[in-house]
Amino acid sequence: MVILTKTGFAQPQTNQWLAEMLQANASLFLKDILDRPDIYQVQIIYTRIDRDKKGEPHFTSFNYNVDAARYFYPASTVKLPTVALALEKLNKLHIAELDKNTGMLTDSGHKGQTAIHTDTSAQNKLPSVAHYLKKVFLVSDNDAYSRLFEFVGQQTLNERLQNMGYTNTLIPRRFFVMPDEDHRYTNPIKFINDRKTVYEQPVAYSTFKFDFTKDHYIPRVIANSKGQLIADTLNLATHNTFPLKDQQQILQAILFPKSVSKKMRFDLKKDDYALLYEYMSMLPAQSKSPEYNAKTYFDTYGKFFSYRADKHSIPPYIYYYNKAGWAYNFLTDNAYIVDTRNHVEYMLSAVINLNRDTATGDRYEKTGYPFFKEIGDIIYKHELQRTHPYKPVLTKLIP
Repeated sequence: MVILTKTGFAQPQTNQWLAEMLQANASLFLKDILDRPDIYQVQIIYTRIDRDKKGEPHFTSFNYNVDAARYFYPASTVKLPTVALALEKLNKLHIAELDKNTGMLTDSGHKGQTAIHTDTSAQNKLPSVAHYLKKVFLVSDNDAYSRLFEFVGQQTLNERLQNMGYTNTLIPRRFFVMPDEDHRYTNPIKFINDRKTVYEQPVAYSTFKFDFTKDHYIPRVIANSKGQLIADTLNLATHNTFPLKDQQQILQAILFPKSVSKKMRFDLKKDDYALLYEYMSMLPAQSKSPEYNAKTYFDTYGKFFSYRADKHSIPPYIYYYNKAGWAYNFLTDNAYIVDTRNHVEYMLSAVINLNRDTATGDRYEKTGYPFFKEIGDIIYKHELQRTHPYKPVLTKLIP
């Protein structure tokens, strides 16, 4: 039974089996994190996937401390729905010479805005929706996300997600530092094909109504100028909101569109899905345009479960489709993982709050990434041992 609080949100949901399974397999390090929910505020959603005799997937989700009312900063995870809606907008414009590879020139039309007309990392030296999408997934490029936010527009982005049923998700901001009001203005944009303008989008102003009265006060521990740890508070009331359940549902809607209601699906074409799957699972070293520094952007740079902590390579028989985020001492990963050799597939999403973690040094390296490694390893080992009604034949995801 789900119990509602006075705020209208359900109480944190925890599946007893998942809680017991994690505790039974956890190291002392992980037990310490799980046993302090007031400090680390861990949320986990593990979703089993079982195929029927026709190969169709069926999903069973298990929650650990999942709470839509508890705010966490989603960081770059908001790039996933923004990318999908950018592709959807191109489809809805229905312009013959306009597609995801068309040159996209962004101008400035309001204070704080910046223009971009070239991209030296692209083969044709021009920005495009497809190239921005690639950079978003390979290295979580913030500028690429902001340009796609500007193309979709704050109002369209939020109205569409609300209408699709993702009612707890709100994305008022690009990743440029500017006053809240300025995020409502999106840049003028021009798409060109062989120097011919095929579509122009003027400056737009969003009238979408956000409720910024709900303060998201984040207690934290920071170091002062003397290196001493002191208590502090961060307020993220006007920042993006993307609860973990919405994150996994949107990932499922992109990867398995037929498994969700028509209302929750994005209006995408087969080649849109193909591009999303290709770049979502591509590793930085596999990219030639852009070409990335392997020391900075190693292959598991954005793959938190099992791999990020040790910077180990992902085996060639494993495909990892995800969008992770990390900022303000929150780390989140939202993933679908496929092992084609051992016939294993599952979805796994988790967030940890490190704002009150007192580990010396880098909190991400000391606590965050090791947490994701252990959670990822426990679930993967469980999946290897689990029996399936029908043994799935799995390959790299193709629409």
